[in-house]
Amino acid sequence: MLEENAPHGALRPQELESVYAISRVVAAAVDIDGALDQIIQITRKSFIFDNMVLYLRKTLDSFEPTFARIVGRGRSAEADVAWGENIACEVIEQGRVIIRKEELDGWQTNRLADRIFLGLPLRLGEILIGAIVFGRFGGPAYTPEQIYLAEYTADHIAQLFGRQQLVERIANLEAEKRLNLLQADFIAMVSHELCTPLGFIKGYATTLLRADISWDEATRREFLSIIDEEADHLRELIDSLLDSSRLQAGTLAMNFQPVRLDTLLRDIALRSGERYPGLSIEKDLTPNVIVRADPTRLAQVFDNLVSNAVKYAPGSVVIFTLETLEDKIHATVKDRGPGIPAEYVEHIFKRFYRVPSTQSNARGTGLGLFICQHIIRAHDGEISAESILGEGTTFHIYLPLLNADEKPGDS
Repeated sequence: MLEENAPHGALRPQELESVYAISRVVAAAVDIDGALDQIIQITRKSFIFDNMVLYLRKTLDSFEPTFARIVGRGRSAEADVAWGENIACEVIEQGRVIIRKEELDGWQTNRLADRIFLGLPLRLGEILIGAIVFGRFGGPAYTPEQIYLAEYTADHIAQLFGRQQLVERIANLEAEKRLNLLQADFIAMVSHELCTPLGFIKGYATTLLRADISWDEATRREFLSIIDEEADHLRELIDSLLDSSRLQAGTLAMNFQPVRLDTLLRDIALRSGERYPGLSIEKDLTPNVIVRADPTRLAQVFDNLVSNAVKYAPGSVVIFTLETLEDKIHATVKDRGPGIPAEYVEHIFKRFYRVPSTQSNARGTGLGLFICQHIIRAHDGEISAESILGEGTTFHIYLPLLNADEKPGDS
C-alpha cells in the first residue's frame, strides 16, 4: 500500500472547459442527483476513474455515503469493489487530499486488485461537510493536472450541497411564515366565529337577569329561544373544529353498514323542511340504491349542503337527484341561487376557505365543505362542484355501489 499527499498542478484548456461546464451545472441545478450525474460525465472526460462515492458528514463523529456511481471497471463485481470508506474517513479527519494505492493479492493479473484512490475534502467555507473519493482500477497514477481538476470538482460539489441547504432553509422559513400566517388567520377567524354566538348568549342572558325590568312571557321566551339557538350554533362550531382536526389526523371513527341512500335523502329532505320553514326540496331519486356508508356521517354531508343552499341561495328551491352509473351512484344537490364565481369554485373544499363575494351576513367557518370532502373520500367516493353565476350551484357526489353479495338479505 502506498499513500501520499496530492501534488498541485495547473489546469490546461481542456480542464478549464470542464470547470466552466461544472459551474454551469451547479448554477442551473434543480435535482442534486441529476446534477451529480452531469458532473461525473464532465469530469470523466478529463481524467479517467472507475467509480466515485460521496460521503457527507452527519454529526461531528459520523458520516455516511450519500451518492455513488460505478462508471468503469468493477460493474460486474460491484460488491467486491472497495468504495473508499477508510480513505474518506481519513480525509474528513485530516481535512486534506489523500492518494492511496492498493495492490491486493493477484494484482498483476487482476486489474480490480490494482487500485488507486483519490480522496478530497468537501468544504463550505471553513466547514468540512464531507469527502469525495474517486477510484481507478489498473490504471496509471493521477497526474497533478487531474488532481487539480478533482479539487475544483470537489469545491463545486460542495457548493451544490451548500446551495441545496440554502434552498431548503429558505423553503423552511417560507413554510414557517405561511404556517404563522395561517395560525394567525385561524385564531382570528375562530375567535370571531365563537365570539358571535357567545355575544348573543351573554347579551340576552344579561338582559333577562336585569332586576330593574320585568319582561312579559312572550319576550322572555323569545330571548330564551335566541340563547338556545346560539348555544346550538356554538356547539356546531365546536363540533366542526373537532371533526376537522380528527379528519386531518385520520382518527374520525366511521361505522360502515349497508345504507339505502334514497331513503336517507328522503329523511334529510323531511328533516330540512322542518328545520328551515319555507324551504322547498324537490326529489328525483332512483329507488333501492344501497351503498356501504356511515349513515350519520353521510347525512352530515347532505345536511351541510342543504345548509349552504339556505345560507347562500336564500329562497331557492333545493333539488336532490340520485341515479346509478354501472358500479357507482351519482347524487346531486342543486340550488338556483346566485352561483359562485368560477375562480373560487376550485378552492371551496379547502379548510377555512370562504368565497369572498358571499353575503356578509352568512355565518360560517369555512369548514363545512372541507369536512364533506373528507367524509366522502373516507367512503371511497368523490365530491365536486360546478356553478354558473345567476343560475345556481350543483354539488356532485359519487359513491361505490354495494356489491350484490354484500347487500342485506330480504326479510
